[in-house]
Amino acid sequence: MLDLNKYQLKGRILIIDDDVDFAHLLRDMLLAENYEVDVAYDGVKGILFQNKNPYNLIVTYIVMPDMDGIEVILQVKKSAHDTKLIAISGGGYFQSQDYLFMAKQLGASMVFSKPFCAADFKKAISQLLNVEV
Repeated sequence: MLDLNKYQLKGRILIIDDDVDFAHLLRDMLLAENYEVDVAYDGVKGILFQNKNPYNLIVTYIVMPDMDGIEVILQVKKSAHDTKLIAISGGGYFQSQDYLFMAKQLGASMVFSKPFCAADFKKAISQLLNVEV
């Protein structure tokens, strides 16, 4: 007998990252967990997606051209107060911890530094969206 509950979507997630391979890795991991997932490859497109059809959770990389993840967090917090945010950084001009501290102060629900454990990432998402693992 087919268990339909197994296939129910757990929430809508937007991944914003200019690293296509990493964005697809996250997307595939979350699709396998029964989330609806969209990907934007820069912050400008991500905000357009969010404004058109808001997400339950946005995962944004911090260091990106055009609109960085800090600006994404600020924009989302202005218009969609209940959207959860996860910020990811692998460093850049500053150390990863500096970017993530700033992201947390500006409204990111959780932060991750690359590389991170996939199980911890999935657990964080399920906690933020109040879904069973």
